[in-house]
Amino acid sequence: MKDLKKYYLIPATPDEIYMALTNPITLELWTGETAVMSTEPGSEFSLWEGSIIGKNIEFEAGKKIVQQWYFDGQSEDSIVTIKLHPDKQGTSVELRHTNIPDADFNDIAEGWNDSYFGNLADFFSEG
Repeated sequence: MKDLKKYYLIPATPDEIYMALTNPITLELWTGETAVMSTEPGSEFSLWEGSIIGKNIEFEAGKKIVQQWYFDGQSEDSIVTIKLHPDKQGTSVELRHTNIPDADFNDIAEGWNDSYFGNLADFFSEG
């Protein structure tokens, strides 16, 4: 198991990014895929047509999102914590993803950079 910690700078406010990550309609706008999402702790979510599925654990509007991501056959919970910090250029996004299976680590890290926060940064840059 491996852990990943990264920072991303996105040209939008923390509230705008929080909305983009938690509202299914906004998620669909920047991912181009159907999304199932709720800010209700304990609810399950699905992104990129089920490529990412898990359970929502904790939300702090405009500041923090905590989720459990499901991996087949994994004994330890894989926890994603996203913290949003105001920055003069928008928002500094702090990502911590724990207990990523070794075999999935490179794909997950690349996905965070390109598909997830890369697409989100492009969405706000073009908007």
